[in-house]
Amino acid sequence: MSQAIGLKEWAVAVEALKRGEQILIMRKGGIREETRDFQVESDCFFLYPTYEHQRKELVKSHHSSRVEELERGWNPQQDEIELSVYAELVEDILIHTQEELDKLGGCHIWTDHFAEERLKWKRTKPLHLMLLRIYELDEPVKVPILPEYNGCKSWIRLPDELTEAPRRAVMSEERFQEELAAVKVALNG
Repeated sequence: MSQAIGLKEWAVAVEALKRGEQILIMRKGGIREETRDFQVESDCFFLYPTYEHQRKELVKSHHSSRVEELERGWNPQQDEIELSVYAELVEDILIHTQEELDKLGGCHIWTDHFAEERLKWKRTKPLHLMLLRIYELDEPVKVPILPEYNGCKSWIRLPDELTEAPRRAVMSEERFQEELAAVKVALNG
């Protein structure tokens, strides 16, 4: 049995992925990354929803109410969290310039300003545009919130038994290929 890995991501982004509203996330890494830079640790991982940094003004207006809705269901004193999304990394594209980032504005939920801030943070490092094939777990699973999961880091080790959790793709292969092509066309013109 392989080690179950989790990638921490805003709950609103995890929800958008699960709903098929986007197929990408953008990463620079957390402040406490072991390598100081973001690195892909696994091509397959669970998305671990986080709440501490997401704010409604950092997502496009039609997603702002979703931030509030998700936060109503969250309590910082909780001792477990529900996981319902699994991802396979299809491609990791490095974004170096504002021009490249601007081309992707219609492909994600974040405001242009927030996307720009992510690109500017750790200015000498590229922004990872992770194109993901998303799966919803047949039954969400609850995992304990361990102290090592807290803080600004991207990757966490999850209980090994999660690797066997049954799941299904959130969109057909045909639709996924269309979405993938749309991102590539946006990026490459």
